[in-house]
Amino acid sequence: MKPAFLALALTPLLCATAAAQTSVAVYGIVDTGLTYVTNVNAAGDDVVKMPTQTGSLPSRIGFRGTEELGNGLAAVFVLENGLSVDTGQASQGGRLFGRQAWVGLKTAYGTLMLGRQQNMTFYATQKSDVLGPNLFAISSIDPYIPNARSDNAIGYLGNINGIVLGATWSTGRDASAAGGPAATNCAGEVAGDSRACRQVTALVGLERDRYGVNVSYDRMNGGPGAAFGLSASTSNDRRVTANGYMMAGATKIGAGVLARDVHTATGDVKSNLYYAGVTHPLSATTRVDVQAARRDQKDSANDTTMLVARLTYAFSKRTAAYGAIGTMDNDGLAAISLDAGGTAGPGKRQNGVMAGLRHTF
Repeated sequence: MKPAFLALALTPLLCATAAAQTSVAVYGIVDTGLTYVTNVNAAGDDVVKMPTQTGSLPSRIGFRGTEELGNGLAAVFVLENGLSVDTGQASQGGRLFGRQAWVGLKTAYGTLMLGRQQNMTFYATQKSDVLGPNLFAISSIDPYIPNARSDNAIGYLGNINGIVLGATWSTGRDASAAGGPAATNCAGEVAGDSRACRQVTALVGLERDRYGVNVSYDRMNGGPGAAFGLSASTSNDRRVTANGYMMAGATKIGAGVLARDVHTATGDVKSNLYYAGVTHPLSATTRVDVQAARRDQKDSANDTTMLVARLTYAFSKRTAAYGAIGTMDNDGLAAISLDAGGTAGPGKRQNGVMAGLRHTF
């Protein structure tokens, strides 16, 4: 994505917002590093590389705008592009604004959004998952978690006196055929098949000063040509989560469970993903995060156990360096990689270390 092309694409938008006296903010994250992992294939080889998908956080550039309409009503929009710092390419299958592209209306009772947006599975683990979309994290076990977005979606998210409510409904959940877990080639909106590629997500939660809990539901239907075995509208992939966190002084403790049921023409595959973690500040500039997780696949020996520790040092509010160590123990024929987007030898334990630098703006 060339800067000149991006500037040209945004010129009408920026001119229009200036005329309407809309407040527009430009923001972003640039984050990358180096990682070393073992047993990346059946031969047991290791590799040193610069990760593509994420470091401690996925890199991005975004535009967020607000126009106050009066009486507590505001027009809002978000356009957010994901990028791979190792190559400079756009993420999410090369989309211009693959992370988010939506417009909406905001009130004291929540925000109504129209367009490509993060759905409720994305929001469900935001506070309980202490590592988030780190290169070594539960997102390696289930890559959908940090990529839980829906195309062609109508969404609502609100916090009313600590009660969090949210939902999305998509007429065609994913129109891209490239880009890994963020692209599953299920455009939907098929005449004569009202189930094809539809997606519904929902969230109910409680937020207080020192703790929070929520539950979420996510059902994505298949469609012609869709990835991951969901090639018919009668197939579906369902996730139900329960998540919570609490503060013990300055220490955060978070945990949750994700139950998944993939229903296809060849049968059902069911699994449970359990995770628990702790974040503790060692000083005003240094923080340590530790997380353990296990994925149990029902009626199968292909289970996986993960343990990760990360240390972050903040040079300032915007710039930080980090390092992490981790292990992913694959049982049976499981081949889940420790590093998101990587590979692992079937049934092998994979160990890894990483170090990187992050700057936000």
